[in-house]
Amino acid sequence: MAPILFEKAKFKARRLLQAAPQESVSAPSPLTPSPTPSRPASQPSTRPTSQPSPPTSTDSDTPPLPSLQERLWNQAYDELKASEPKLVEAYEQILSAELCRNDSPSVASRPTKNEIGMTRETRYRQMQQLVQQGLDRTQRAASIKRGIDEGLQAVQALRGIVDKAVHAAPEAAVAWVGVCFGLEILSNPVTEARDNRKGIAYVLARMEWYWNLVSLLLNENKAKQSSAGLRVQLERHIVQLYEKLLSYQMKSTCIYHRNWAVVIGRDMVKIDDWAGQLSEIQEAEAAVQRDLEQYNTEESKAQLRELTGAASAIEINLQDIHSAMQDQIQQLDKRHQDDADKQCLKDLRETDPRDDKTRIQDTKGGLLRDSYRWILDNDNFQRWRDDPQSQLLWIKGDPGKGKTMLLCGIIDELEKDPNNNLSYFFCQATEARLSNATAVLRGLVYLLVVQQPALISHVREKHDHAGKQLFEDRNAWEALSKILTAMINDSSLDGAILIVDALDECKTNRHQLLDLIVRPSRVKWIVSSRNWQDIEEKLDNTKHKVRLHLELNKDSISKAVDTYIRYKVDRLACHKKYDKETRDIVKNYLTSNADGTFLWVALVCQELAGPTVRKRHTLNTLKSLPRGLDSLYDRMIGHISDSEDAGLCREVLAIASVVYRPITLDELKILVESAKGFYRDDLEEIIRACGSFLTLREGVIYFVHQSAKDFLLNKAFDQILPSGAAHQHHAIFSRSLEALSETLERDVYELGVPGFPIDQVSPPEPDPLASIRYSCVFWVDHFHDSEPQSRMSDKNLKDAGIVHDFLQKKYLNWLESLSLLRSMSEGVMAVQKLEALVKTKEARQLTELLRDARRFILSHKRTIEIAPLQVYASALVFSPTRSLIRELFQNEEPNWITLKPRVESDWNACLQTLEGHCDSVNSVAFSADGQRLASGSIDKTVKIWDATTGACVQTLESHSDWVYSVAFSADGQRLASGSADETIKVWDAATGACLETLEGHRNSVRSMAFSADVQRLASGSDDKTIKVWDAATGACLQTLKGHSSSRLASGSDDKTIKVWDAATGACLQTLKGHSSSVNSVAFSADGQRLASGSDDKTIKVWDTTIGTCVQTLEIDRVITHLSFDTMTNSLLSTDIGLLNLDLSALLPAINSRSTDATLRNVRQSGWGISIDGIWTVKDGKGVLWLPREYRVEEFAVVGSAVAIGCRSGRVLVMKFS
Repeated sequence: MAPILFEKAKFKARRLLQAAPQESVSAPSPLTPSPTPSRPASQPSTRPTSQPSPPTSTDSDTPPLPSLQERLWNQAYDELKASEPKLVEAYEQILSAELCRNDSPSVASRPTKNEIGMTRETRYRQMQQLVQQGLDRTQRAASIKRGIDEGLQAVQALRGIVDKAVHAAPEAAVAWVGVCFGLEILSNPVTEARDNRKGIAYVLARMEWYWNLVSLLLNENKAKQSSAGLRVQLERHIVQLYEKLLSYQMKSTCIYHRNWAVVIGRDMVKIDDWAGQLSEIQEAEAAVQRDLEQYNTEESKAQLRELTGAASAIEINLQDIHSAMQDQIQQLDKRHQDDADKQCLKDLRETDPRDDKTRIQDTKGGLLRDSYRWILDNDNFQRWRDDPQSQLLWIKGDPGKGKTMLLCGIIDELEKDPNNNLSYFFCQATEARLSNATAVLRGLVYLLVVQQPALISHVREKHDHAGKQLFEDRNAWEALSKILTAMINDSSLDGAILIVDALDECKTNRHQLLDLIVRPSRVKWIVSSRNWQDIEEKLDNTKHKVRLHLELNKDSISKAVDTYIRYKVDRLACHKKYDKETRDIVKNYLTSNADGTFLWVALVCQELAGPTVRKRHTLNTLKSLPRGLDSLYDRMIGHISDSEDAGLCREVLAIASVVYRPITLDELKILVESAKGFYRDDLEEIIRACGSFLTLREGVIYFVHQSAKDFLLNKAFDQILPSGAAHQHHAIFSRSLEALSETLERDVYELGVPGFPIDQVSPPEPDPLASIRYSCVFWVDHFHDSEPQSRMSDKNLKDAGIVHDFLQKKYLNWLESLSLLRSMSEGVMAVQKLEALVKTKEARQLTELLRDARRFILSHKRTIEIAPLQVYASALVFSPTRSLIRELFQNEEPNWITLKPRVESDWNACLQTLEGHCDSVNSVAFSADGQRLASGSIDKTVKIWDATTGACVQTLESHSDWVYSVAFSADGQRLASGSADETIKVWDAATGACLETLEGHRNSVRSMAFSADVQRLASGSDDKTIKVWDAATGACLQTLKGHSSSRLASGSDDKTIKVWDAATGACLQTLKGHSSSVNSVAFSADGQRLASGSDDKTIKVWDTTIGTCVQTLEIDRVITHLSFDTMTNSLLSTDIGLLNLDLSALLPAINSRSTDATLRNVRQSGWGISIDGIWTVKDGKGVLWLPREYRVEEFAVVGSAVAIGCRSGRVLVMKFS
């Protein structure tokens, strides 16, 4: 509604609310209660009628005598209670809940007891309190939802009316409670049907009109004395109108709160005809209007007409509230989605390939168009560009032939066409984060999303559940390849071109990347590489490829190199002021010796441009630079060796050759022993002296080319690393640990607040961690690669050695810094590496400390990641009292906690507690390799966890009811889940994508199992059937009713086991003996034995050749998972661990039900859970008691790992040595 119209409505309301005193006799204020019946009609009021009447009783617990206005509203309430008792009962229970919530905010559940008084006397103060609570809620909502100006102005206007009315006549609060609920309903963006909202707006807007009917129409001083009969009729019509108003408000309130299933039964309030309800109210109004024409004065009629006009204006605004709220919610949702998109993109970004391209071009002296434009006219390139069937262009050539700059030029040309959706990535072996297949996919996906933002939906689908771990855990490649495939298949992505430079520099999982590239798809690819055999073999499998061999395009390459030479010589001549003769000699020499190698030309020109080469020395220097890259590199090494800084240069080159990522000048200074006392300018000069191998960009040191690093680590190895690479790693480790010991301290960024969140942390200037960032993350990796078993490193792993000393003094400071550097995961792996190394040494104290340090970081990793300084607070306080780390750093514990929580004295066997489910866990299962754990819960989700780190890798949401069972396939690639929604879902265990939804069961699916070859999936259901499915297609192959290689066994609620012919579906045997439902069955490896677990808490072992039971084991708990050891018949894997069965010693049939006799036959092997579920056992002997809060809902045991699904929804993983 337009603001002007609303202002008019407010003006009318204000004029009526602010009547002058002299008008009060003939026209009382709309909020003035009518005179009480106890006062004689002839006695005038001595109070100004524009002021609210005070209560007529001084007793705070006793309401004053009712005015006619109050009496009529209460009469309407009581009559409604008599005619619709269920409705009023439900309404009063909601009111009781609101009263209870106000009296005790901590009460979590809504009461079902009706606390509202039965009479006017007992309920009026309750109603008054409820109105005040409602007004307070509306005020809070207004402060939150400030963006909905017009609608909230209408709400605020009504608040004023309600507030004054209740103060004037508190005993009539019953009329206004429903109004407060109505305001709340209208302010909610998701409420009832449109007709209901329209009716609520109508009723609320006219409440002032309804309220003043009594004052204006039934004022005995003004009414016509001859109209007594009409007065009675009018009063009756007003009561009927009030009753319908209250009914509408109550029904709306009940429907709004219908989720309180305990309070409001489904049959208690069934209202769909909101329009009809509103019509009844309007008809009751019409009856009153007809009486008005006969009964009252023109003055009263005029005032009611004014109120009607104001009400109409407010009604329009109130009707606008819902749509305005929805608009705001949509805006907030969009803002939330935008924030989520930004976070997703931020997590996805490992590098921005556009920045890499710029850096590479600048490092190589800029991109010269004349050096690459030849390829635009090349027949092979044009065939790839113009032929829709040509999917792949492969550019290959030897090092230094200009492949990378050629691709930079191609990218620039292709980007000129707006129809091309271009994404690219530059592999760089010199930097670990840019030399793996996963990084390639992250870069390609990132750039596609940046250019086509709508494509982020494909990323968000997975990222919303997994977070940044989606791109970083061991399954990142699988997840990203699925995402990229989905993007490629998106109809909005037309004309997509993907470019990958330097496939040979992709060190990790290159074969997976090549498989993806050669897979048929809707996109075109351009890739470049050296002439490597493994790349050749993979790319040759592509039918529609175009090969562009640079060595076979010598003429074109030679012309491009000549162009490049002219460009470089022109710049040299300008810089060094060459005369024409010198210029021509340099140009001719370069042309004669370049051999089509851009890099050789660049390195020679760089040498000639150096400050030490004078103009007069140009020709001699030029002649000393040999032809060919390796020869040139060898010449450069000789030159470095002859310089005064030879030792320092060799040390810098050695460090650059073995570090795991490019390092900064600040980090280099820490690692170079002889650079102490050097200024930044000194280090820059040293890098320039190594200019044929290294280059400096924005303070970061890079190799000029991968061939330079290859040369140093191969042909120049003895010169650069005379003592070997391990020695250099150890030197970096030693200097790193020394620098960390000197620099690390508590609150190194001076955050001050213990709970300062990591998301708000910005490095100070200067950054105290700038010089040790590399060392902080990689010192353990260098120690690991320094061959710690050697005598040189052995002393470092002794008790009281430098590692031991560092951990004792700086462990918490190190964890704090790792958090500030967002590298806690690297810290976990570092501690685990150290612990693995020290196990081979005789260092008991260091071994124990590292074991404790590992438990400490695993337990508190998430806390420290969120707030770095919590390493000195929560992490210490909630560690066991006898934790070595806690004892060492007890002085760091916060002194502001006066009573610390009571915690265990020692670390328990629970390695990790996996929290994420919001209800009980029904099922847990390890993958075959023990690396992942799946859990299914009543919360309708399946979660996949990394069993090593405890991170939730995937949350699978698609079931519409409880998940009862989960099972991994033998190869770990698929996960099946069975649910109470009568479906089985088969998931891609790597990406979390739902591959199949198998429908056919008519009741809950309780159990599942993949066949060993992963070709079939069997499921058991409460519908008394077993179904065998094709795991690849989802087709149902068999439905086994009447309740594997060649046979299939099934257990049923009918207490029997049936053995089936898996090929024909025929029932071969029916085994009887259990006294309750059979939950699990398993064949032995030779098929001669069958084990069954039942709700009767026994396991039976059957001889399938004769169909008899040969052993009954009393387990005293229900067993739901069984399997024989694949190598022998003597071990039975169960929920509680391994049971040792000496089958050869068994009699043909042992059915003893004696507890003693049967327990003697149950011998557990390895780790597991005791039969009574109270102990963790080793070989059947209790070693760890499980507290009651950790008693199980479900178990899974793999080797020495035990997973427990708890009733609380937590999943615990314990691992034993």
